Amino acid sequence: MSLFPPLEGTVARRRLYLLRHGHVAYYDDAGQPLNPKLAALTDRGRAEAQAAGALLSGVPLDRVLCSGLARTRQTAEPVAAPHGLPVEDHPDFLEIRAGRLSEVPKEQREAAYVYGFEAAAEDGRFAGGDGFAAVRDRVVSAIEVLVRQPGWTHLALVAHDGVNRMLLSWACGAGLSALSAFEQDYGCINIIDVDVTAGRVVRRLIRAVNLTPGNPAKIGLHRSSLEEAFGPLLALD
Repeated sequence: MSLFPPLEGTVARRRLYLLRHGHVAYYDDAGQPLNPKLAALTDRGRAEAQAAGALLSGVPLDRVLCSGLARTRQTAEPVAAPHGLPVEDHPDFLEIRAGRLSEVPKEQREAAYVYGFEAAAEDGRFAGGDGFAAVRDRVVSAIEVLVRQPGWTHLALVAHDGVNRMLLSWACGAGLSALSAFEQDYGCINIIDVDVTAGRVVRRLIRAVNLTPGNPAKIGLHRSSLEEAFGPLLALD
């Protein structure tokens, strides 16, 4: 017997809506980096969160989760509000962290930060910071616990660029080698179906990747997420 009502027409399938938080400002007016832990949504980011909430308002969500950082909670709240649901903090989905800028030679910063996901490997670190494999293990372990929990059929999780890439790589079975290919724009939505039988994940299906509800044609979205987030670092001493 299933521990949750499966999606209609299926035996043991549930659906995960995986979102990236809306736009934030990672730099001050002088171009200096701000503390990313404290970054809040900009006006653009709030509009992206509202667009995601509107798109998902017709989905019978059972739970809404976020990583716990302000930018993910602020994105999750408009998603949860139409359903009268609380937003649950789940810090296992916190973002992979880069190392200190001062410890990366200036001539290596573009490769380390802007294109760092292209070098994702079992023994690698993101710009001298968190190890890719360690974060992958944390994130995948958390999602596999979550998809085995009873009582939900549709769940929304608001997380981060690198975390979402790892979950999509898990879903397709490609591992860390796929990290750089799964672009994640601000406020995007991914849809993953998971079949769970006898407490075991037996199938993962990617239904959609990097949907941007407020801008489905991607007009003006020409830079990658890491080019936008870390590009300004290249000008710093």
